[in-house]
Amino acid sequence: MKKIVLCIVGIYSFTLLSARTSADSLIAERKDSLRISATSNFSGRLDRFSSSHFYQMTYIGVPLVVGGLIVKSEDDHFRSLRNDYMPRFDRHADDYMQYAPAAIMLGMKVAGVQSRSSWGRMIVSDAFSAILMGSVVNTLKRTTNVERPDGSNRHSFPSGHTATAFMTATMFNKEYGHKSPWIGVGAYSMATVTGLMRMANNKHWLSDVLTGAGIGILSTEIGYYLADLIFKEKGITRFANENVFERLDKPSFVSLYFGLNIPLSGYDIDEQTEFSTSSGSTAGVEGAYFFNPYIGAGGRFAVSNTSIIVNKDRAENNTFDAVSVSGGSYFSYPLSSRWLLGSKLLGGYVHYPQLKLADRMISARGGFSLGSGVSLTFKAKEHYGIRFFLDYNLLPSHSRNSGEYMNMLTLGASFMITL
Repeated sequence: MKKIVLCIVGIYSFTLLSARTSADSLIAERKDSLRISATSNFSGRLDRFSSSHFYQMTYIGVPLVVGGLIVKSEDDHFRSLRNDYMPRFDRHADDYMQYAPAAIMLGMKVAGVQSRSSWGRMIVSDAFSAILMGSVVNTLKRTTNVERPDGSNRHSFPSGHTATAFMTATMFNKEYGHKSPWIGVGAYSMATVTGLMRMANNKHWLSDVLTGAGIGILSTEIGYYLADLIFKEKGITRFANENVFERLDKPSFVSLYFGLNIPLSGYDIDEQTEFSTSSGSTAGVEGAYFFNPYIGAGGRFAVSNTSIIVNKDRAENNTFDAVSVSGGSYFSYPLSSRWLLGSKLLGGYVHYPQLKLADRMISARGGFSLGSGVSLTFKAKEHYGIRFFLDYNLLPSHSRNSGEYMNMLTLGASFMITL
């Protein structure tokens, strides 16, 4: 990223030329050394901050809570995705999955598998966590009075099921995460499925689920912190840190992709009608395989939903959907062993279902799309990370009567399993 250009001008005698060349070589080596030292110091400071106790307690929970508050205004769009693609979904596995990580943790403890904490310390840690989580969730439910998507009551925000699921997943990972990094991946995967099922069952908005997940994680982190203050070194087993981070690891990943759409342009349906979209939502999966630390290949499957505005002032009841599949090149630059700066260049196909407006029908259509973007990735654990991204997409028009393309930004986060 930084270039050092050394220019040597002039022709001298052989002796002076040799001396000058030698001096310039020493200067160049010194500058290269300073550059490497500065980069190393920056990477070290970044990793030290990322490894601090406060950061480790908050780096997932706080962004989830903040993200839940940010997307609250877009809840209708994410619900429209559910209504368009799974309107009759009705399963109750989430009622039991929220407790699955805790049940497995207790089963392993009863079986004599060594955990982080003794029975007494673990019970106190988990009791603090449950009391904190329950208090915050129930207080918010009673004070915010947010109506559930299905209209059953006004106790929607935040999701108690999701908070419980992420609380128990964090407990399980704290007690047995030293056994294998895949314990954390499995526990948080179950918690994520619980949250997604709450939305699919039409019981919660996306903002409820994100905020609930953040509360569950933060409550457990604080609960264990309080127990650590009380017990200190009593009843705890210290394990070697199995999370190994190398700056030049290949950053291959698979992730869940959530974002907010920000339209930059519209297009004309015909000469009399201008069609544009409001902000909206995108959800999907994304992954890439890296051949080395810098270059990889991958793709993304995503479903988007936005509201329609006609002639700048009339909002339509129906929403505008787009299903896209794209693939291409992914790029990464390691800022440190845990932070990565990324980009990509994708090409793909986007499909628009049939769209019914108040005064016309627009037929289904597909077309070629282009995409790019920038991202910042944090490797939280050896096989888990979070990526913040800003993507740009150039999309074909839905109407066959328009040759204009749409420009769309998507701002969001993806939750990653690193390979």
